[in-house]
Amino acid sequence: MRSPWRSSRAPGSCIRGRAPSPSRSLGCFSCHGPAGVGGTHNPGSEEGEVPAFGEQTQMMYVKGADDLREYILDGAPQRKREDPDYQAKVQAAALRMPAYRAFVSATQVEDLVAYLRATSGQVLPDAALAARGAAIAGELSCFSCHGPLGAGGVANPGSFKGYIPGFWDRDFDELVRDDGELREWIGKGALPRISNHPIGRIFFHRQAIKMPKYEDVRPKDDLDALVAYVRWIRAGTWRTLATAAAHH
Repeated sequence: MRSPWRSSRAPGSCIRGRAPSPSRSLGCFSCHGPAGVGGTHNPGSEEGEVPAFGEQTQMMYVKGADDLREYILDGAPQRKREDPDYQAKVQAAALRMPAYRAFVSATQVEDLVAYLRATSGQVLPDAALAARGAAIAGELSCFSCHGPLGAGGVANPGSFKGYIPGFWDRDFDELVRDDGELREWIGKGALPRISNHPIGRIFFHRQAIKMPKYEDVRPKDDLDALVAYVRWIRAGTWRTLATAAAHH
């Protein structure tokens, strides 16, 4: 087994061996805000800021998966690009949605569509316990630290690798061996084999952002639900569901 004190590849760079996350490599969060929550100021635009990825925001701009594909490939759906009023609004804004058609493959586009649908809450677990975990994760703002849909990569000065680990990559395998350890991380905010390790404890205690201890503020059932939800994300089921829904 790999030691957790050996460096691995860049945070959030792979999903089960797949290519780097397009949302990260294309700079989506530079305009759409950390984790796609919006908030980037956009002078001249009607909204005043770049929209977020959230379900309610997507409902305002996107009619379906085909619209999402066109936004990614061409900067906007054809029906909008041919609308003079829309074009006037785009020209008035300082920041404009880029057209990525020349820079992305068909697989990357489908990855992004699935990812956007999942991160916006349009795709949720079928199992009741994991679905409840999704709601709790939203309440606790888990993805503010662990990255959108647990992709990781949020900077954490003083930590061993310099960022907060996500749920997709090797970091998870190194830090979580089973559901018991996952539950301990969530409940206690620490794991003895890491926090008491001769090397691990140095980084564990000096890191700027520390995992909260949720067993003091949430009931046991909530922690079990969070474990189920993280496992659902880790399994990648959301990708299959989102892709299938996008083609209906």
